[in-house]
Amino acid sequence: MQLTRRVLVLAIAVLTAAPALGQSRREQWVATWATALVARPVQQGAPRGQGPAPAAPQAPAATPASPALGSGGPPPPTAAAGPAPAAPGGGRGGFAPPTTLTNQTIRQIVRTSIGGTRVRVVLSNAFGTAPLEIGAGHIALRDKDTAIVASSAKPLTVSGASKFSVLAGATVVSDPVDLTVAPVSDLVIDLYVPGDLGISPSPVTTHNGASQTNFVSETGNHSGAAALPVSGRSGAWFMIARVEVMAPAGTGAVVTFGDSITDGARSTADTNNRWPDQLARRLAGRKGAGVAVLNAGISGNRVLGDGAGVSALARFDRDVLMQTGVTHVVVMEGINDIGIARNNPSPTAEDLIAGHKQLIDRAHARGLKIYGATLTPYEGAAYYTPEGEAKRQALNNWIRTSKAYDGVIDFDMITRDPAAQTKFLPAYDSGDHLHPGDAGYKAMGDAVDLALFGK
Repeated sequence: MQLTRRVLVLAIAVLTAAPALGQSRREQWVATWATALVARPVQQGAPRGQGPAPAAPQAPAATPASPALGSGGPPPPTAAAGPAPAAPGGGRGGFAPPTTLTNQTIRQIVRTSIGGTRVRVVLSNAFGTAPLEIGAGHIALRDKDTAIVASSAKPLTVSGASKFSVLAGATVVSDPVDLTVAPVSDLVIDLYVPGDLGISPSPVTTHNGASQTNFVSETGNHSGAAALPVSGRSGAWFMIARVEVMAPAGTGAVVTFGDSITDGARSTADTNNRWPDQLARRLAGRKGAGVAVLNAGISGNRVLGDGAGVSALARFDRDVLMQTGVTHVVVMEGINDIGIARNNPSPTAEDLIAGHKQLIDRAHARGLKIYGATLTPYEGAAYYTPEGEAKRQALNNWIRTSKAYDGVIDFDMITRDPAAQTKFLPAYDSGDHLHPGDAGYKAMGDAVDLALFGK
């Protein structure tokens, strides 16, 4: 009798838990937005509490390229002096990051790719050498400009606490928030920083060249305020690594991994006209299982060398493999390795191919599909050389023909001028002969075969 009673109690417990278990099987966390982060040292003694006047974007230094795969050996000879690339890391119409924050709130705008009914935010102090103190945080739907939909504002907490620290080198995942998030819509994330980042030697973890205006408040905690009292603006994202939503099981995410052309440099600020944005809009309009699009571009980034962020090989785990829900990767990287080298023999096309093979092997080891995108034309760019063009052609030929990637997205063919195939089609050229303009980015996003990401 006692055994029968125990069996009955166990059966009731299992039946009671079944709906909850079924719910967990039907949903999963998937990143809807992400960015690739870099370290920005704080300038000591500079004005605090506001953004400086808009500044012209800075090009990466024309330093010698690193040996293949970061191996040892002497650097190649210094390249002949020449002009720096025309804004390879810059956005059109953006603002320089604020010098620092001190007892202020920063209101940051991010664009979702997929929707969901619950949301959480991942904050990063990846490059910090000291804990980062957050005094308060909120997430809300955006109304317009700096305003939020007041009724949607929800506090961000960590383990129930509204004040929390992000340890040096660490990330923090916020507690889930019940908030219905639409696909391809703007979210507002407020972070109140009670301390003074300007007196700390700890680098700020940020993404420069966001092509998105964010807002710095007047002194004080204004997190969750319907209208932010603005004292400055920023063209960078601070401390936000990604935003995740609870989505139906089977929802995936594609990480677009690359340099300034993936980052959207020279697209019109505040319009979300990067090529991954156009891909996200197309995927959001497709029936079937959702696919998020995460932008892991860093302007000025290279496959084999550090500089504008660490190399692609060094950041691949953090910016791709660790993304929540990732199923696919698109790699478009190498033009800065080629261009910054000018006419130096190193890195060779074979060095770059070896780097791409490393990325492929690492993605396949995690069960991901990985696609190679050909490098777009760059004749006329400030760092163009015939030697570099030969490397670009060799790398593109390998991407197209080797079958090492699971598929190919031929951005070169889409954007080149049929009458001069080493140059951009004039309608797609932003004017620097290196980056597309809005029309070129749209053409790239439209050219991606959606079948690569399932039905």
